[in-house]
Amino acid sequence: MPVRSDQQLIEAAIAASHHAYMPYSNYRVGAALLTASGDVYGGCNIESVSFTPTVCAERTAIFKAVSEGQREFSCIAVVTRDAGSPCGVCRQMMYEFAPDMRVILADLDGNTQMVTSVRELLPHGFGPMNLESR
Repeated sequence: MPVRSDQQLIEAAIAASHHAYMPYSNYRVGAALLTASGDVYGGCNIESVSFTPTVCAERTAIFKAVSEGQREFSCIAVVTRDAGSPCGVCRQMMYEFAPDMRVILADLDGNTQMVTSVRELLPHGFGPMNLESR
């Protein structure tokens, strides 16, 4: 089913959150990434007892999309119990591919708390353009 609204993207993120593996933090996160071509990739957080290998929902969705050949993203919905904002590592990864992407933050009941952009979440970000030769 094509995503036609922010609410449908939020619902896809909620569905993805049901697969979260979070035995240590008990903090469920789901993400749904909308590509420029209209495909949606879901992601959930996956924890590890040693924490460092833990992967956030946002990066899971991005990695799934990139591994399938997608490189252009238009929007991501992220859901948590309190509409928490993406961590710094996720902000950097989103900036890598889509600094102008819309970011929807909602709670697990589907209530939107904020709509912003990656640039607003990571002002003065460092991206591929910084490494281009002059």
